[in-house]
Amino acid sequence: MKNFILFTGLCFSIFQISFAQEKPIDTITPKDLKEVIVIGKKSQLFQNQAKPLATIDEYLQQSTKVDMIRRGSYAWEPMINTMTTERTLITIDGMRIFSACTDKMDPITSYVEVSNLSEATIKSGQQGSCHGATIGGSIDLQRNRSGFSNLGWDTSVNAGFETNSKQKIIGSAINYVERSFYIDTDFMFREADNYTDGKGQEVLFSQFRKFNISSTSGFAFDTNKVLEGSVIYDKATNVGYPALPMDVSLAEALITSLKFEYVPESSKIENWETKIYYNTITHKMDDTKRPSVPIHMDMPGWSDTFGFYSKVKGVLSSHHFIADLNSFYNRSVAEMTMYPADSNEKLMFMYTWPDVKTFYTALFFEDNIALNCHSSLKFSTSLANHYNLVSSQLGLESLRIFYPKMKDSKNRILPSISSNYSYDENGFSYGFGLAFGERAPSVSEGYGFYLFNSFDQFDYIGSPELRNENSLEGSVTIGYKTQKWSAKMSSSYFHISNYIVGKPEEILVPMTIGASGVKIYTALDYATIFNADLNLEYQFLEVLKWKGQLVYSYGKDFEDQNLPFISPLRYFSSLNYKKGKFTSEIAVQGNATQTQYSPFYGEDKTPDYAILNFDSGYSFAFEKVKCNVKIGIENIFDTYYSTFSDWNSIPRKGRNFFLNLAFNY
Repeated sequence: MKNFILFTGLCFSIFQISFAQEKPIDTITPKDLKEVIVIGKKSQLFQNQAKPLATIDEYLQQSTKVDMIRRGSYAWEPMINTMTTERTLITIDGMRIFSACTDKMDPITSYVEVSNLSEATIKSGQQGSCHGATIGGSIDLQRNRSGFSNLGWDTSVNAGFETNSKQKIIGSAINYVERSFYIDTDFMFREADNYTDGKGQEVLFSQFRKFNISSTSGFAFDTNKVLEGSVIYDKATNVGYPALPMDVSLAEALITSLKFEYVPESSKIENWETKIYYNTITHKMDDTKRPSVPIHMDMPGWSDTFGFYSKVKGVLSSHHFIADLNSFYNRSVAEMTMYPADSNEKLMFMYTWPDVKTFYTALFFEDNIALNCHSSLKFSTSLANHYNLVSSQLGLESLRIFYPKMKDSKNRILPSISSNYSYDENGFSYGFGLAFGERAPSVSEGYGFYLFNSFDQFDYIGSPELRNENSLEGSVTIGYKTQKWSAKMSSSYFHISNYIVGKPEEILVPMTIGASGVKIYTALDYATIFNADLNLEYQFLEVLKWKGQLVYSYGKDFEDQNLPFISPLRYFSSLNYKKGKFTSEIAVQGNATQTQYSPFYGEDKTPDYAILNFDSGYSFAFEKVKCNVKIGIENIFDTYYSTFSDWNSIPRKGRNFFLNLAFNY
């Protein structure tokens, strides 16, 4: 707390000094140092990507800030700055959505499709705290919107096929746009069989089937008043998870929102946006297709969220500010029913998430100050109230076996504060930042009951009295850009106090057959995480461009033990050729050997690997129809490999040929 007070005082002093300086009316918008992955509008989907119909997971991996934990072919878990979803924040158009699976089989990214997204905005650390408390950062998945024009009807059809897993992809979009009204509709279907690894072996239980329907409609009452409604319906069935002991029979999401946007005339307020939203997630784990199961289990989970935010953007002299009031209510329930082999024995039932209700309200403020035409200072702060209530009496009594004095509710205050300075002149840029933030334990960390982790083979039990996890953060960026080449290096350092992990409790007996023991969530004194990345680009010729990436990460706890899922040195290099309507790219990506692994958390050493990919595309048109064809080969040399983030070291795909087609008219 003392560190937080000193840090707050320092940031407030900087903030106060910047306000005290007399400045003329500003016409320069400060640059916000964030990372954006542009996925592309529906009509331009094929123009920007090597593999247009890749999954969202594959797109996000383009970022040096993002890694993906892979448990199968579908629904990978995103990590930001090598931190998993407990310490990060994933939103869709600013909406809070919570998984319904205790095993993280349904990350928020699984409920959107590449065909209805325009970009993914990635923010590191406390710069991502606009929509909630975070430690590692945030990803906001922003969907396509046609806007208002005289375009009229616009239709597109996408189709794809992949030889490895025989994945079939079909999608379509129908949009109608006029001056005061628009509606965007999108459909995408994917179905895949088991894939084969680099040794030609079939990876069992890696199949999946899903479809996604999305619609957004807007109506302009006036030139400065817009009402917009949106809905997403996503349903996945028969999803295999080769790295886990269970599969998924159903993962279903309904995500809805209604937004009012107002742009005042001749005002210091540039934009005022208010949104209310509701989403419901249903998830059912299934072991009926596994060949040998000691005891059959049903494990359904549900998550319902109601929320709103009201965000104001404006300019006052040299200050470009944002004020955001946001709140949500979430209900998370998960059950387990065990069926003994002897039908005469009674069923065993328990709550793994005991009907936990969460009420969250936060006020966020950001001021981006243009100091001059080359530099700016951004200051942000938020204060949140986080309240948990255990509604299930049975679940409460179960947890009281371990915590006899446990109350049914817990209230927490979560502060956040950050400051960032940036400078940009004649192609040279640099920036640095300091930040402090706190988060509450997740539902699993606080209230989970015998959650089996197949990675380290332990059952986990939550701890409702855990203290808030808090982080002191520092970041530095430096870059240089000319007409032909650019280079940018960034790094971040996190000192995380009360770092939440599971620790073995020897006196407890596991419930899962074959489990190594029981771990109870507790807090380490602290842990440190360091990340650094380098992005390079060089335009050899007008038609030839080279790109390169290097990423390094390091993570230790207070006893100098390695943290889990810390990436070894990874790299990416590509050479892109584009002339007229023809494009082609060859790329290599890989990891060095993982030497800083953690056996305590279930990790083992993963060797280095490198794979080579190639793609080529051609665009053409006849009459009013625009067409694009993309073909490619992934893992050309059929390399057998798995990465540090592959759950239980499941191997990745071997050689894969793909064909993507896009028609727009």
